[in-house]
Amino acid sequence: MNVLALPGNLDYQNLDSILDTAVLVEEGRVLFDARHVRWVDPSGLLGLLAAGRHQMDRQGSPPRLQLPDSADVRGYMARMGFFRAAEGLFDVDHAPPRRAAGSTDVLLEINPITTNSDVHEVVDRVQRTAGAILTRTLHYPMTAVVQFSVILSEVCQNILEHADAPGWVCAQAYNWQKRLGRHVLIVAVADLGRGFRGSLADEHSARFSDRWGDATALEAAFIHGLTRFPDTGRGQGIQQMRKQVRKWNGAISIRSGTARIADVPEWDDSPPLREGLADVPGAHIQILLPGVVDDA
Repeated sequence: MNVLALPGNLDYQNLDSILDTAVLVEEGRVLFDARHVRWVDPSGLLGLLAAGRHQMDRQGSPPRLQLPDSADVRGYMARMGFFRAAEGLFDVDHAPPRRAAGSTDVLLEINPITTNSDVHEVVDRVQRTAGAILTRTLHYPMTAVVQFSVILSEVCQNILEHADAPGWVCAQAYNWQKRLGRHVLIVAVADLGRGFRGSLADEHSARFSDRWGDATALEAAFIHGLTRFPDTGRGQGIQQMRKQVRKWNGAISIRSGTARIADVPEWDDSPPLREGLADVPGAHIQILLPGVVDDA
């Protein structure tokens, strides 16, 4: 039995270490030890789901999961729909808690994305609830609700069009009073499909020759707006998302294969590009949107 001890903070900052450790285990059953987890966010939840799915596909049987000792963390995972999404992916060490009443800061519980109807359902649900969080909590203008819905639709559609595999999406607002002095909205999207290199290879790998790889594919899509479509102007969602998130002084990052690329504002010290990571299937997208600061 391979025991993988999860960090105390199961969040976007530790996502790469979680994924890298999980995919490097090639033989034997895995036990995910989450007993000491004290904090978890949407990126951590989807990262754990992806790691469990990867191990199940590799070993042919679900890995074990030891739940956090903290009742608050277990309750949060239930409220976000983690245990519903994890059915069949993990053998849980004991019965998960009942689903509690939702938090007003939960914009979107974990939702699977497998069909176009899933995308439409997610966007419709967010449009009904995003106004309160984006305008009252983050102090964005009402026009941001539509723009945010477009971004959410794009990242979900990316799973269907590029991944050829199921994925998940979830989002929640948090009060980062100590770190940032304001609220922040965290959006996470994950899949275990082809990744950016696989999706763009047919159309673009030849022009990059031996430079073609995960980092090059991410730069091509993220910075230069290249897509799997030969037609100019089609499928430029990733680049447009990046521009819109930058207008909101937010951060966006994408992990695909062995690389992660990010567009980071001055308040985030994440590196713009990381290479040499473990070869993780699919793509993981994180978007962090901070609340507006009143300069008055």
